[in-house]
Amino acid sequence: MKITVDFEECLKDSPRFRATIEEVEGDVCELESKLDKLVKLCIGMIDAGKAYNAANKQFVSGIRELAQQSTKDEVIESSLTKFAESLQEMINYHTILFDQAQRSIKTQLQTFVKDDLRKFKEAKKQFDKVSEEKEAALIKNAQAPRNKQHEVEEATNILTATRKCFRHIVLDYVLQINVLQSKRRSEILKSVSILIYPLYQMITQLPPIWFSEYSLSSSQMLSFMYAHLTFFHQGYDLFSELQPLMKLLGGQLDQLVVDAAKEKRDMEQKHSTIQQKDFSNDDTKLEYNVDADNGIAMEGYLFKRASNAFKTWNRRWFSIQNNQLVYQKKFKDNPTVVVEDLRLCTVKHCEDIERRFCFEVVSPTKSCMMQADSEKLRQAWIKAVQNSIATAFRDKGDEGEKLDRKSSTSTGSLDSGGEPKERSLKGESALQKVLAIPGNACCCDCGQPDPRWASINLGITLCIQCSGIHRSLGVHFSKVRSLTLDTWEPELLKLMCELGNGVINQIYEARREELGARKPQPGDPRHEVEAYIKAKYVDRRFVRRPSDEELRNKVVSLSKQEKRLSSSSEHLPPRPPPPTPKLRPGSNVSGQSAVASGLEARRDSLFCPDELDSLFSYFDNSAKLRSIKSADSGIQNSADGSREMLANTASNNSLADAEAAEAPPMAMPATLPPPSPCKEMVFYEPKEYSQGLQLYWASCARSLPDMAEALAHGAEVNWVNTEDDKRTPLIMAVQGGSLVACEFLLQNAANVNQQDAQGRGPLHHATMLGHTGQVCLFLKRGANQNAADIDEKTPLTIAVEAANADIVTLLRLAKMNEEMREAEGPYSQSGDETYQDIFQDFTHMASNDPDKLNRYQQYDPQKP
Repeated sequence: MKITVDFEECLKDSPRFRATIEEVEGDVCELESKLDKLVKLCIGMIDAGKAYNAANKQFVSGIRELAQQSTKDEVIESSLTKFAESLQEMINYHTILFDQAQRSIKTQLQTFVKDDLRKFKEAKKQFDKVSEEKEAALIKNAQAPRNKQHEVEEATNILTATRKCFRHIVLDYVLQINVLQSKRRSEILKSVSILIYPLYQMITQLPPIWFSEYSLSSSQMLSFMYAHLTFFHQGYDLFSELQPLMKLLGGQLDQLVVDAAKEKRDMEQKHSTIQQKDFSNDDTKLEYNVDADNGIAMEGYLFKRASNAFKTWNRRWFSIQNNQLVYQKKFKDNPTVVVEDLRLCTVKHCEDIERRFCFEVVSPTKSCMMQADSEKLRQAWIKAVQNSIATAFRDKGDEGEKLDRKSSTSTGSLDSGGEPKERSLKGESALQKVLAIPGNACCCDCGQPDPRWASINLGITLCIQCSGIHRSLGVHFSKVRSLTLDTWEPELLKLMCELGNGVINQIYEARREELGARKPQPGDPRHEVEAYIKAKYVDRRFVRRPSDEELRNKVVSLSKQEKRLSSSSEHLPPRPPPPTPKLRPGSNVSGQSAVASGLEARRDSLFCPDELDSLFSYFDNSAKLRSIKSADSGIQNSADGSREMLANTASNNSLADAEAAEAPPMAMPATLPPPSPCKEMVFYEPKEYSQGLQLYWASCARSLPDMAEALAHGAEVNWVNTEDDKRTPLIMAVQGGSLVACEFLLQNAANVNQQDAQGRGPLHHATMLGHTGQVCLFLKRGANQNAADIDEKTPLTIAVEAANADIVTLLRLAKMNEEMREAEGPYSQSGDETYQDIFQDFTHMASNDPDKLNRYQQYDPQKP
């Protein structure tokens, strides 16, 4: 017998098992309906048969009375008497037939329905009840906060007890299903066979010899008896043809009963064996098997955090198959793909949320937060994902180079997603530029020629095997991107060109030869390469630690280098004033907008001449611009409306309003001073020299090799200089004016919103210094533009007071995009495409033409 439901599958409680159970339950429900109907029809047939026999008996009594009345005619009397006896014999056979039908169909099938199917329905009720209890226990266990130990213990104990109860009941339920499926065949066949055999005997045992002596009679009674003869003769012929099948079926039925009894014993034994197993730890049931016949390397239940506004958690069945991570709710549903290609993702623990046993799978386009039921299950899933990534790189290396799939930002980037723009650096362009750096033509770790992958936070190139190992380290150590598959932003490409394999190996392999460590070669076993990479980047075993004197000299040198950079920038010739933008012919501008436009003509802006109108042309020409009607922003779907929004935002202290109220347009000075001059960089002898201080001054000096060295020596990327206004390396990178230095720090997990003692974050400082490219970068990385300093000034307030039209435009566009996303609700996309296009232009300008963005000069009251 083919077992309907597998015992091992039921312990997983997988969607496949649930679908099988659902199918069986529907089949049994239909079977019960059909059997009930058959039993009712059989009862009706038996009642009708009994009525038929009663009528036949009366008819036979009438024939006998007629025979008694014809005693004077010997032929009639003897014939009628003989006919009456034969008909009575047929009535007796019919009585036996109906009695057999009652015992075989009515009684036996009715017993099967009432007993076996009733047991099945009772087992189903218990199964449904314990399933609900288990689901509730799982949810309670998942919601138990890690900082409340008593709730954790209570939830764990309830889950353990519920799982044990579920295991016993589900095994009993599966046994009941399999026994029922086996028994139904024998019961149905046996019932029908018992009914057929009496009918066959009735037809074959009636001898027709007694008809022959009346063959010459033409009486009506004889014609009636001939009708019976024809009926039984045809029935005899029919059953003669059916007899071989009946004999064969009888033998099969006997064997079926024997086999069913044996299989029932086997199932009961297997059921008992599984019941006796120790399942105190369910975690052992989850195993990673890359060579599974069905292609599923690992599967099991996980809680998944939804991406909607409520961040709800739902329990789903996850599986790793075909180099993808997928999940489904029901077996009949098509799997939802979480990660389309495991080679482009990484997995990490999540300890910073309230729920326990959480981990995150991060891909270039999105991330998925999941929660296991226990720590062992979490570790099993993380290891399975890492192994799958490694397997995918090993087995599909050649295929991976031919993929043509869309990809966006790096794993650690928070950039808004979107379609790759035409001017994004992708494919061969990025590959050629990065490989042209000395040392980048071979893998940084094993020397494999022609690497096609890179670690963007380290600034090195990697072969496909080493890139897989770097992914397994986690994004806090290495962020891997493809040089051919991914889209490269200009600032990221410049970062790669500033560092390279030569610079990084001088730092991370400084003591390798001294320690006698062998560097892997192409073709070495994976485990040897993995051990070397972990020693190099995780343990930092080959990094040379500087002495205190060396560290002091390095910091002093970097501070002097920063001063030289500052001095050289101070003696640059002054820039000519920008030409006045002109209004396009036919523009319909209100009086207030005209005043604002006249004032804007006297601001220092990158949009000249008429480049501000070119900016608005995005709104005119974009076919995908949506109609936005917001009571707060007053934005309409037109070029004029967009221009008016940018010139007159909802803020009451906008530059145009303030200027229009305080002075006539022609009395406006050509340049407005910033709200307060930024603090001049002065080196003070610190109380203690540290790696954080080296990173601090290296960031200001724009020296990426020294920044990478400081991080390799253990510098904290968010180190705070308590002796210098609590500034951070990222703020110093802003002071130094280097976009690439800011990008490098952000790729290494710098906090874009960390404030100094004045309550100013990197976005405040970039705005005060007029560094438009850095403002664009910080907004893309999620900087909070609503944060206010101790003077209650936001970046927008500072930009408006400084009359920096470029930064005002960026900040207002970012604010508009944020309002649009909020208006669209929890299912909004990453932002308006117009917003993406404009920020893309600023990004390319900041990297490829930075002078155009740095027109704003910090106001110095000492200069004439």
